[in-house]
Amino acid sequence: MIGISILSVVILLGVLIFAHEFGHFITAKYSGVGVLKFSLGFGPKLIGWKWGETEYVLSLVPLGGYVKLVGESPDDKLSPEDERRSFLKQPVWKRMMIVAAGPLFNFLLAVVIFFIVYMTGVPALSPNVGGVEKGSVADLAGIKQDDIVLAINGRPISQWEELAESIGKSRGKPLTLKIRSDKAERDVVLIPKLMKKKNIFGEEVDAYRIGIMASSKIFLSREGPVEAFAKSIKQTWTITKFTLIGIFKMIEGVISPKNIGGPILIAQMAGAQVKEGITPFIMFMALLSINLAVLNLLPIPVLDGGHLLFFVIEAIIGREINIRWREMAQQVGLVILILLMAFAFVMDIGRLNIDFINDFLEKFGR
Repeated sequence: MIGISILSVVILLGVLIFAHEFGHFITAKYSGVGVLKFSLGFGPKLIGWKWGETEYVLSLVPLGGYVKLVGESPDDKLSPEDERRSFLKQPVWKRMMIVAAGPLFNFLLAVVIFFIVYMTGVPALSPNVGGVEKGSVADLAGIKQDDIVLAINGRPISQWEELAESIGKSRGKPLTLKIRSDKAERDVVLIPKLMKKKNIFGEEVDAYRIGIMASSKIFLSREGPVEAFAKSIKQTWTITKFTLIGIFKMIEGVISPKNIGGPILIAQMAGAQVKEGITPFIMFMALLSINLAVLNLLPIPVLDGGHLLFFVIEAIIGREINIRWREMAQQVGLVILILLMAFAFVMDIGRLNIDFINDFLEKFGR
């Protein structure tokens, strides 16, 4: 299990880091900026080769990567020809484009993964009624367990997700459901009721419901290219939105910081997903790719979002920010990043200890 977890997390992080750094790399190349090194990983070099002016390196520690550009530092001594290809000599919009390309390629990786999954087939709940709450809107309308919802307001549906989405967006307006019951079809008109329920963050929120539950019937849903692309964009945006909300909820104290995970938790989850199959694993990869993109866009110096913030300020004031202020901000950002990584690692160790204790108790009794 440990071997599977290690291998799966190396593959997982390798793909995510490659996509991110390739975004910086290819955008810099097409922008006319020289690239001196493309590295997957940090630390001692395992293997490397040079192609043109760029050295391609695979390093020992697979927890990141970097692209070294010509003229990336103000202290670099450059020839007149290299000055023209220097990163810092480019217009601010071009520098912003190069920096933003890393997170953008992580978003694109997620879109591509979701597109492939939706094309090849993804498990989906059928619109079969698995249960009806007594006294609910659905119960009063005569809907029963094992009924099948065929259409909503004349629009055919094939998945439970479509039914749940239509009810949630109804705003209390009447819905006409075409129901198949005992091989007979009939139309049922009902008005969703506003009720309290808990969201994924454990908060009580208002939601429109009719009082039915999904059955356990699952089928493989395949989409055509156009629908798969639309769904992949929608899914990427949905996860991005929930990631941002989750960050704000953590700042507000709604979500415990103890939920933060580091490389150990990622390795455990990656290993678990691999055991479930290739589709859950690459879906997990898409989820992490979106998380990586969002986190990198946070306005923290050292991260891509911090660099973009400096460039935005530069574009507004019409001149570069003082190098001393930039260096101080980078140092503060680095400290914040190290503290976050250390906290995540401590949380990982804590979870490992809890898992060990639980396993011990299960084996030797409580």
